[in-house]
Amino acid sequence: MGYRVAVVGATGNVGREMLNILAERQFPTDEVVALASRKSLGTEVSYGDETLKTKDLDTFDFTGFDIALFAIGSGPTKEYAPKAAKAGCVVIDNSSLYRYEPDVPLIVPEVNPDAIEGYSKRNIIANPNCSTAQMVVALKPLHDRARIKRVVVSTYQSVSGAGKEGIDELWDQTKSIYNPTDDKPPVKFTKQIAFNVIPHIDVFLDDGSTKEEWKMVAETKKIIDKTIKVTATCVRVPVFVGHSEAVNIETEDFLDEDEARDILRESPGIMVVDKREDGGYSTPVECVGDFATFISRIRQDSTIENGLNFWCVSDNLRKGAALNAVQIAELLGNRVLKKG
Repeated sequence: MGYRVAVVGATGNVGREMLNILAERQFPTDEVVALASRKSLGTEVSYGDETLKTKDLDTFDFTGFDIALFAIGSGPTKEYAPKAAKAGCVVIDNSSLYRYEPDVPLIVPEVNPDAIEGYSKRNIIANPNCSTAQMVVALKPLHDRARIKRVVVSTYQSVSGAGKEGIDELWDQTKSIYNPTDDKPPVKFTKQIAFNVIPHIDVFLDDGSTKEEWKMVAETKKIIDKTIKVTATCVRVPVFVGHSEAVNIETEDFLDEDEARDILRESPGIMVVDKREDGGYSTPVECVGDFATFISRIRQDSTIENGLNFWCVSDNLRKGAALNAVQIAELLGNRVLKKG
C-alpha cells in the first residue's frame, strides 16, 4: 500500500523536479496528481514513464490524500496549504511562508530528523531556503564534533534559484552580448546577469542585509542551534543550476582539517571531493542532477585559533528544493504515516 501524493505547482522548475525525484527514488505511491493554476490546466508533465495532465488547484479536493508537495509562491501557498492541511493532507511547503513559524518544523532530514514529530500541530512542514539546506548538511556533523560558534558564508547562487524567468534572462542576455542589435536589459534581476555577478538577492532590510542573507541566519539557527552566529553575503552569478558557497567556521574545540574531512566523508548526503591539485574540487556543472552536497577545499584557517574553511556545492533544484521535500516525505512515511 502506497501514498496518495499531490504535487502543487507541477509545471514549474521545482515541481517538475519533485515529480522526477519521486519516480527516481521509487517513493511508494498509489496515486500521484499534478496540480497547477487554471492557466496551466491540462499541461502535460512527466512522472517516471508516465505522463500526467495537470488538474486545477483551485477546485481540487485534498481529502484522502496523504502528502502534498507545494512548489508555488508564498501568496498561493497561504491560500491553499491550510485547505490541504485541514483536509488531513500533510503539506510539505517549499516557499518561505511557514519557515519561521515556531509551531511548523523546518527540516533537513540529514540534520534534524526528530523535528518531524512537530508536524501534527498544523499538518505543515517547511522546506528551508536552497542556500541554507546545503550548508547545514555540512555544518551539522562538524557542529556535533567541535561545536560551531560562528559561520561566515559567501554564496554564489545560480539563476535557477530565481525561477524560469532567471534562466531565460541569463540565456537571452548571453546571446545578446554577441548580437549588439538585440539588447536585453535586466527584467528579473536588478542588473545585467550575463558575464556579471550581482550582490543582491531578495529585498534589502533596514540593517543593510538582504532577506536572502537573513534567511540563512534565521534558518541555520532554527535547524541546528540557536546560539550559532551567522553572517552571510549572498550573490547571484551567471550559472544556470547549482549553488556554491565559501564557508568559514569557528569552533569551540579544535578540529583538524584531516579529521573534518573524515567526518564529512562519513556523513549522510555529503560527497567529499578534495584533492589539492588542478580540478580536485567540485563545481556547479558537476553537481547538476546529483543528490549529494559536494564539499571541497577543506583547510585550516590560521587567522583564528579554531577555524576551518571549505567549499560547498549542490544542485539547488534538488537538495535546495525538490530533493529535500521528497526526503521529508520519506522521513514522514518511515516515522509517522508508515505505509508502503
